[in-house]
Amino acid sequence: MRIRSLGVIDDAVVELSPGFTAVTGETGAGKTMVVTSLGLLLGGRADPALVRIGAKNAVVEGRIAVPAGGTAIRRAEEAGAELDDGALLISRTVSAEGRSRAHIGGRSVPVGVLAELADELVAVHGQTDQQGLLKLSRQRQALDRYAGDAVAAPLAKYAGAYRRLRAITTELDEITTRARERAQEADLLRFGLDEIAAVEPRSGEDAELSAEAERLGHAEALASAATAAHAALAGNPEDPEGIDAATLVAGAHRALEAVRAHDSALAGLSGRIGEINILLRDVAGELAGYADDLDADPLRLAAVEERRAALTQLTRKYGEDVDAVLAWAEQGAARLLELDGDDERIGELTAERDVLRAELGGLAQSLTDARTEAAERFAAAVTAELASLAMPHARVSFEIRQTDDPEGVELDGRSVAYGPAGVDEVELLLAPHPGAPPRPIAKGASGGELSRVMLAVEVVFAGTDPVPTYLFDEVDAGVGGKAAVEIGRRLARLARSAQVVVVTHLPQVAAFADRQLLVEKTNDGSVTRSGVKVLEGEDRIRELSRMLAGQEDSQTARAHAEELLATARADA
Repeated sequence: MRIRSLGVIDDAVVELSPGFTAVTGETGAGKTMVVTSLGLLLGGRADPALVRIGAKNAVVEGRIAVPAGGTAIRRAEEAGAELDDGALLISRTVSAEGRSRAHIGGRSVPVGVLAELADELVAVHGQTDQQGLLKLSRQRQALDRYAGDAVAAPLAKYAGAYRRLRAITTELDEITTRARERAQEADLLRFGLDEIAAVEPRSGEDAELSAEAERLGHAEALASAATAAHAALAGNPEDPEGIDAATLVAGAHRALEAVRAHDSALAGLSGRIGEINILLRDVAGELAGYADDLDADPLRLAAVEERRAALTQLTRKYGEDVDAVLAWAEQGAARLLELDGDDERIGELTAERDVLRAELGGLAQSLTDARTEAAERFAAAVTAELASLAMPHARVSFEIRQTDDPEGVELDGRSVAYGPAGVDEVELLLAPHPGAPPRPIAKGASGGELSRVMLAVEVVFAGTDPVPTYLFDEVDAGVGGKAAVEIGRRLARLARSAQVVVVTHLPQVAAFADRQLLVEKTNDGSVTRSGVKVLEGEDRIRELSRMLAGQEDSQTARAHAEELLATARADA
């Protein structure tokens, strides 16, 4: 992993051992930046405050070996990433302005893809994770994770029934709490539908009536115009001497017909005039019929206007025209049917809710039984691990309980509270020595004991739900002496089946590492730079001596450091 311009680290390369790597250094040298860098590679939050002062951005690049055939490699390939000899090249850039970019296998991807890969590749644990373990919800999640399919299967069924029950409850609440508003809406719909039904509008009727009213309102003028036009075309019977268009065209046609045999061009014109003569007679006939049929009945006009007024009342309330009014009526009738069916719907939902509550109680019981069985195995496994972490008399157990709630689900004759993960409250208890009553780890464990419980839990997980890499950030805080040696020994054993990276202040832990990295800081008076180097031979002894006594050249510390390394090698 290469780190550039991140916090106090200017440019450093971190080479992690396939087994156990310990990261050490003075306080403030930047050890935590190593953890932060790995967190960024795994989709962690990009904080612009992490960018080194004066730099435009911070960059972390890593090469991560991916298990063949796993979900991580499949997800990476879906994102378009290409493997490099069985490994993924991942980079993360964070700008000083807060922008973040991620790349996998040469392909730009959303940061969320990194987080998806992280779940399959690395388990990160720090002091904040210890505090998280104090939360009951986290303890339940830890138990469920350990139980695997034994809990996951009933939990999936329970969660599906729970979601359906919540949806039904929400709908019931919506119907009942809005009963008054829905009744008012139904009354308004009934009024509107009755008003429309009383008028009985027809599609397009408003346009037809508008045209008829226009015609009736100008009947005299229309009749006069039609009569005058007819007289101009076909003559006026009261004026037999008058000249009309039809007579003139007929005369023109007769004149040409007499000589058409002598010129084809003139014959063509004669034919066209004949067509005009026919057209004139047709139009004249239609004008005569129009004038005869035109009804100037004022009573009909009044009836039309009255009907238009009734339609206007509807279009003012329910739509721009009659067609829109009819569409509103159709939709309103459907909505009214829905509202009128509320009582029936309430009955159906109530019945389904009762059935689901009973079903949920049965599923919750199955979930509780599975957790209870898994809790016994989990507690026994963690207790056994604590024995190898200098807590031979400690005992871990789980308390699985429920809270009474009259609005809850039935469980063994009790009505208990329920939630999306079941009805159980799961609490991890610790009895640190014989005779001590089991107490919640938040109250019964010291800082050092909590660190060891956390490590024991993770080791147990490693046997049931392994990931390739484990990262511990000073989870050995508050531990010393023999307990520290046992923690180092246990981490070394865990590293036989997985990669383990530990940021530590304890020489007893660092001595068991396959590789020890030193994060050291120098100050040239203007820019602080940190480097990361692999410690071997004399350099490693000097660093362990510093961690033991604060003095690299102390002969006593050197002897102790050499003894620690010898013990670790013998244990391996």
